[in-house]
Amino acid sequence: MEAEPLAPLLLTLALAVLVMLAISHLLLLGSSTTRRRRSRRPVPTPPLTNVVINDPAVLRRLLVDHADAFSSRPTPPFPEDFGGTHSINSVPYGSTWRALRGNLIAGIFHPTRLGVLAPLQRDAVKGLVAGLSSSITGWRGSEVVVVRDRLHGAVFGLVARMCLGDSVRDRDVRTLEREVGRFVFTFAADSALGRSTLARLLHWRRWRRYSGIVNRLSKLILPIIAARQQSRRGGTGIRCYVDSLVDLRVPNNDVDAATTTTTGSKRPLTDRELVRLVFEFLGANTVSVVSCVEWTLAHLAIRPEVQEKLHHEIITSGSHDLISEDRLRGLAYLRATILESLRLHPPLSVIMRNVDAHDLAACGAGAPPAAADDGGTRRVCLVVKVGEVGRNRSMWTDPEEFRPERFLAGGEAEGVGPVAGPKEIRMMPFGAGRRYCAGVEVAMLHVGYFLAALVRDFEWALPVDGHSIDLTEKHGFFMVMKTPLRARVTPRASPRGLTITT
Repeated sequence: MEAEPLAPLLLTLALAVLVMLAISHLLLLGSSTTRRRRSRRPVPTPPLTNVVINDPAVLRRLLVDHADAFSSRPTPPFPEDFGGTHSINSVPYGSTWRALRGNLIAGIFHPTRLGVLAPLQRDAVKGLVAGLSSSITGWRGSEVVVVRDRLHGAVFGLVARMCLGDSVRDRDVRTLEREVGRFVFTFAADSALGRSTLARLLHWRRWRRYSGIVNRLSKLILPIIAARQQSRRGGTGIRCYVDSLVDLRVPNNDVDAATTTTTGSKRPLTDRELVRLVFEFLGANTVSVVSCVEWTLAHLAIRPEVQEKLHHEIITSGSHDLISEDRLRGLAYLRATILESLRLHPPLSVIMRNVDAHDLAACGAGAPPAAADDGGTRRVCLVVKVGEVGRNRSMWTDPEEFRPERFLAGGEAEGVGPVAGPKEIRMMPFGAGRRYCAGVEVAMLHVGYFLAALVRDFEWALPVDGHSIDLTEKHGFFMVMKTPLRARVTPRASPRGLTITT
């Protein structure tokens, strides 16, 4: 009987909580709208209806034949201070995207620039091999190693110097690695927070933590950029990505959009845009390489006969202690092994496009049941599950089997590469159409360098006899191994240091 008076009290408390949430929602909405007006950001559109298409023939028709209509991406759910719409991956298809992507290719990924990067690549590979060797102290001459952390450190260090210059301090690189890693691997699991105001209210501590990471990245990256520009006056060091971003001028869409004529005015990038582009470069170029190398090593540990065939090719294809870009491209079985790993485990779980529902229907993809109204245009989100494209049974024999031979001459996938061709899509680990990953060739090169070194100098085996490796996938911004690879690593007999030359 004494519990009955509690019911009205609990009801009152519940109503009070709901009222507070509603008021907080309105306050947050009003303050964020004010900030958007100050920064000239567009008001977010309603959530788009997802349309999932994995048929390779339909995808080729959409992404290749009708690339103009299927080249814009939805705005990512990043914290507002990150300026997510000003990255190459998320900026709408148009003049700004062309300026940013063209700068990336010309400034860092152009083939004529790759030779300049050889010293950075050599140091990263040598450091990884030396660190792994020093960790193997067991009396058997082998050790069970979790390779991801060491591999991530080596790749991130290389990418950071490509981005920020070869004189960036090791201390700053380690701090950047920690903060970028925290965001990429934790925010991916909570990306719904960016799309839902109610979720941000209910989990405000996590949202504040992500915003804190963004603020720390800004406070770390901007002084590094400033110091880099100071050192540029001396004319020393390798030209890096940040140098090109500081020199870049992009279309001033805010000014041009307010006029009825095209003024052609351009502006430098803002600090917020610089931080976002640096974050994008560091995250994407690190995790894609680390993920591919880790997945490949896992399969090589499971399939020792494939590993030995690859090892034999590496040590018999030329000089025992030198590997050049040209020689790397000549290692057919190494390339086939990497491609097979990418087919099964593409770095990107999904590819999304913000498209007109009428264009989707006109291209034979069917009409969605509902779509968001954006100024009279029915918009939908085209979702492509990249992994399912590479495992399509109509395109591949035994698609679940790891078999690099399929990519060799005479195999079913002879001539298939990491980027989908104009005539056929059989796999698309780095995307397809005009918005395929601009860094695909550099990524393939880096995976080749690290993988060749690790297979040449070490033997990779199951951690314990009779125990398997967990190949469960974890989907987020990138598709990685849910359980970091643990493998028994044994130095090869009479190992030679692997040297990279131009």
